[in-house]
Amino acid sequence: MLVAEVGMTLPVAMGWRHLLFASWPVAPAVVDARLPDGLEPDTYDGRAWLSIVPYRNVAVRPRGAPARLGFGLPELNLRTYVRRDGESGVYFFSLDADGLLGVLAARLTHRLPYYNARIEMRLGSRQVSFASERRHPGATPVRFACRYEPVGEPFAPNPDSLAAFLTERYRYYTTGRRGELRSADLVHEPWSLRPATVALETNTLFEANGFDAPATSPVCYYSPGVDVVSSRNRPR
Repeated sequence: MLVAEVGMTLPVAMGWRHLLFASWPVAPAVVDARLPDGLEPDTYDGRAWLSIVPYRNVAVRPRGAPARLGFGLPELNLRTYVRRDGESGVYFFSLDADGLLGVLAARLTHRLPYYNARIEMRLGSRQVSFASERRHPGATPVRFACRYEPVGEPFAPNPDSLAAFLTERYRYYTTGRRGELRSADLVHEPWSLRPATVALETNTLFEANGFDAPATSPVCYYSPGVDVVSSRNRPR
């Protein structure tokens, strides 16, 4: 058996910190055209959504290993929201991370579309500055830079709210080497969110993934983060 095939069954523990969820509504057909067979766009009030999520991964390690043995890396992803057989989840169009070993491990173990990037993430007293430039050999160039900060009181999203639709997702889908649909389940505490503002300075993520840049302003939420356990990645 190939090492990559063994690795694909590896459950992972990690922490996600200082997240921005910046989300734009789009027509469902826009998303549907980019999804693999077996997935359909999930919608809220008739609209599909594209979200850009910058944050920092901390203590990434095999499940059961001590947190002190994990590694950290900042990350940036472009994602949408999907359904399969009535179950909701997330589908990632791309994930950029600063750490070659972490990128290679994620590609091998979970078949996720990770790309190596140079990322600088700085935490101020309130504001987070985030800048990413993709450096992955042969990949479409991507540049992204923004500043974001929470501006309201913490809240737990109502289950029927847009905030819950955009954040409370406990499964992700991806495709395997032969194009088969795969997924993994995520376990973590419910999100604590705050309204947020974002100043977008540079953003080529949409164009790099075949989308037109949205003309509207994003809906934004901030979270200090959660600790996460991911199941094995398996066929669906």
